Amino acid sequence: MAAEHGTGHLLNDLHTSVSWDDNALRMSRRKQPLTRTTAGTGLLLIPSAFTGPGLRTRTTPPDPPQLAYPACGVGSLWTKRPVTRTDNLTAVLGRSRTLLLSELEIPASTTQLAHRTGLSPAGVSQYLTALRNAGLVSAHRAGRSVLYARTAAAEALLQAASA
Repeated sequence: MAAEHGTGHLLNDLHTSVSWDDNALRMSRRKQPLTRTTAGTGLLLIPSAFTGPGLRTRTTPPDPPQLAYPACGVGSLWTKRPVTRTDNLTAVLGRSRTLLLSELEIPASTTQLAHRTGLSPAGVSQYLTALRNAGLVSAHRAGRSVLYARTAAAEALLQAASA
């Protein structure tokens, strides 16, 4: 991007609180000013999925100043998942089946579900078969894996149980 459009374009696209103008990098809400004299030469840009939505800066001479910014493609990493109340549903389906339905917010394989829930892969497979036979999950082949997803009936059931 810097090669095509220049450094200013690159820096202006990093974060809303960073701007490049008049041959100077400006960061809003920075507590202490950072001049070339105090920062030294160069700037180390660090894309990170762990900064949250904000920026992090570090200046420790003789190292170049560092600017950690949110990496592209983080998606909903920092978005809190809504908590679905499933107590009522657990009484009907059982804890493990209800847990699997809750975890199928996005399609997943048996191995992924076993890893996320702590259930054995054999147990997950058995519960998914029962849920599929009841019309609550569907199975779709993706390469060498089978991905399971909630059906509309399962969505309605979870919504009714959490109301």
